[in-house]
Formats: sequence, structure tokens, C-alpha cells
Amino acid sequence: MTRRYFGTDGIRGHSNVYPMTPDLAMRVGIAVGTIFRNGTHRHRVVIGKDTRLSGYMLENAMVAGFTAAGLDVFLLGPIPTPAVAMLTRSLRADVGVMISASHNPFEDNGIKLFGPDGYKLSDELEMRIEDLLDSDLHSQLAKSANIGRAKRVEGDIYRYIEQAKRTLPRDVTLHGLRVAIDCANGAAYKVAPLALWELGAEVVTIGNEPNGTNINLDCGSTSPAALQRKVHETRSDIGIALDGDADRVIIVDENGDIIDGDQLMAVIGESWAEDDKLTGGGIVATVMSNLGLERFMETKGLTLARTKVGDRYVVEHMRNHDFNVGGEQSGHIVLSDFGTTGDGLVAALQILARVKRLDRPVSEVCRRFEPVPQLLKNVRFAGGKPLENAVVRQAIADAEAELATKGRLVIRPSGTEPLIRVMAEGDDRAQVERIVGDLVTVIANARPEAA
Repeated sequence: MTRRYFGTDGIRGHSNVYPMTPDLAMRVGIAVGTIFRNGTHRHRVVIGKDTRLSGYMLENAMVAGFTAAGLDVFLLGPIPTPAVAMLTRSLRADVGVMISASHNPFEDNGIKLFGPDGYKLSDELEMRIEDLLDSDLHSQLAKSANIGRAKRVEGDIYRYIEQAKRTLPRDVTLHGLRVAIDCANGAAYKVAPLALWELGAEVVTIGNEPNGTNINLDCGSTSPAALQRKVHETRSDIGIALDGDADRVIIVDENGDIIDGDQLMAVIGESWAEDDKLTGGGIVATVMSNLGLERFMETKGLTLARTKVGDRYVVEHMRNHDFNVGGEQSGHIVLSDFGTTGDGLVAALQILARVKRLDRPVSEVCRRFEPVPQLLKNVRFAGGKPLENAVVRQAIADAEAELATKGRLVIRPSGTEPLIRVMAEGDDRAQVERIVGDLVTVIANARPEAA
């Protein structure tokens, strides 16, 4: 299937530049509304957004599209992605929309779509939407008397706050913990500090003054240096860094060191297994998660199932094989007992619960394994299909044979750019660096006409 608009996480692009324009956003509203307009009941859609300046533009365009298709629209305002997924279900909406480009800079924006069950749409549904987007949509418009209504909903962020708070075990409070949180000037700038404070923590907040253009700017999970400084400055017990739409989290320990998603999955997986809460016999991660995580899970008698890159594929595997913990190294942590998508705040609360129960520093609780050396490099190519080049294929086969049981090799094309991503990991750092360097050279020199 050739995808024209959707990537691994919805539609995304530079705001006010095709395809991330008001025209396309309106057409998405009409197309999605058409597909979910089933039955005779009043259909409804919930729309949330992060704090990007372009959110106003895209939100209004999507309202026009959905109402033109005959759906009523509930506008949630700035709210985390997992809250949109949750409210889609609790408000019995037919579809949910999150306007966000996640961890990208403010110039970008995107459209994420959720079905009535709160899960991201399937590939098949996205292809149906794409087909409609390229068709004449006039015949899909509602009759004049059936045009939808739109209203802004106040207070629904508190539904999400209460739901997030309930994920903390009943025997745990955050009293006595000083928690520094970086909200990335994004969607969680209100809800995350308030939830932590209501649970008893002393909260130090940064990245909570969005102005439309500072989302993810030198802050958040992709730029944790500001949080590291704040943890040192305030002598906090832990730092929590969310991204722009709060579906991913990175932790900073009391020493200012970063703890990534692989370590967080190890903590939660081990904790839930001890409490007999873990299902599936292990956890789910992507091909990019560190080999050290896999080895750690094996020492606990647990498995690590791997998927393609993208939290949607992690969730799909979790649903199909009855896992309840999964995620990505980047900090997307999916806990299906509590939600249908990655949730940075809820994942952080599970880590805080473990810290409180063990009564040990975060640096001890969250360092569950020693990562093996891992190196990732991107190779830009001008055209053709380098991975089909005979010389490239042989070089990859040779590298895989050399690593054998001592490491892993992952070669994959980017879904959004003309890049080949080359990742290797293994016990011998020098060997990993040499293998990646050699493969980068071979791929870069592959002739397009030879592909």
C-alpha cells in the first residue's frame, strides 16, 4: 500500500505548507466524518490539540469539515493525546482527533485520529480516508438541516486528571517526594503538575508557559538539559520530562542522569510481574530497543517481543497477544490496563509508585540493566532503492553474520524522508562503530541505477 498522507503517526507536516494546510484539514474532517457517519444517532467527534500556534487554524478547519459532514464537535482545547483517546470513549464519540506534531518544533503540526474504542485507526481505515481525500467530496456533505454543531467543552481535563490519579496504587502517596516536571510548554502544562500536586508531591514545574511558538523549544523529553539543571538546582528526588502532546516521558534521576524508555519498561515490567499483574509473559518493544533490555527480561523469566518502529505497532501486538506493558526507547510507554495509547504522566506515576514502595533513590530503582553499546546513523540517498542493491545486501549479510549472537543489526528506511537508518549494537563498541561506519559508506555509495 502506497500511503500518500498518513505516516506512522497520523498526518504530519510543516504547518501552512501542503499537506498540513487548512484545506486538507477540512477535507480530513469531511472524509473521516463520512466514514464514521453510521446509524441514525447524532454523531459526535472530540478534538484536542497541543499549544502550537497553528492549532487554532487547523482546529477551525476541522470543525468546518466535521460539521459539514453532519457531526457534532466537542472542542477540548489544549489537552494530552492520551486524554483525547480516553475522552473519545467516555463521551461515546464516534471519532477522536488530536492536533499535534508530538515532539517536533512548533513549525510542524499533525492530525492523529482515534476510533470510538480510543485506539488509533487501522491501516485499512487510513487508506479509505486517503481515497476519499483524493475524491470529490461534495456528494458527502450533509443536508442543510443536518449540519453539525460545535461547542467548546470546559472542565474535561479534570476527567483525565482523575483517571490518571486512579492509576497510582491505593497504598501509595507522593508525600515526601520533590518532583520536578518539564511540560515542554505543551499539552500537559496544566494537567500534569496539578495531578502530581493532588497526589501529595512537592512539585517544581518548568516548561509550563506556552506561547504558541515555544513548544519543545529547549525543553521536554527531547531536550532534557533544562530539567537536569532544575533537578540539581532544587535538589529534586526525580525529574519528569514530557513531550509536546504528553504521550512520551523521560525520567531524570536525583543525580541529573537521564533514564530512557527501555529502563522504564524494565522497571514497570519487573514490578508488575512481582505483583502478578503482568500479562503476556513479558513486554512489547520495537526493534530499536536495546539488547540489554532483552537480556534483562530473560533473567526475570520474561520475554521481549519486538515490533516495527511506531507505537501503533506496539499497541497492535499488545492487543493481539494479550500484553499489557509495551513501549519505545523514546519514552512512549503503553499500559493497556489504563489506556489505549502512550501516556507520559501515567507511566511516570508507575515509576513513582515503585520508588515509594522500595524507598530507594531513583538512580537505584531505575537502573535495571547496563545497555550494550548502540549506534544509529542516517544515510541520505538521492534516489532509487539502495537496500535492493546487490552490494548493499551482501554488506548487510556480512555484518549480520559478524554480529551473530553478540549483537543486533537493524536497517530500515525512514517513513518520511529519503533516509536509510543504520543501527547496530553489541558487546564490543569498536566493532559496532566499525560495522555501522562500513555500512553507511556502502549505502551512501550505492548507485541508484543499480537498485
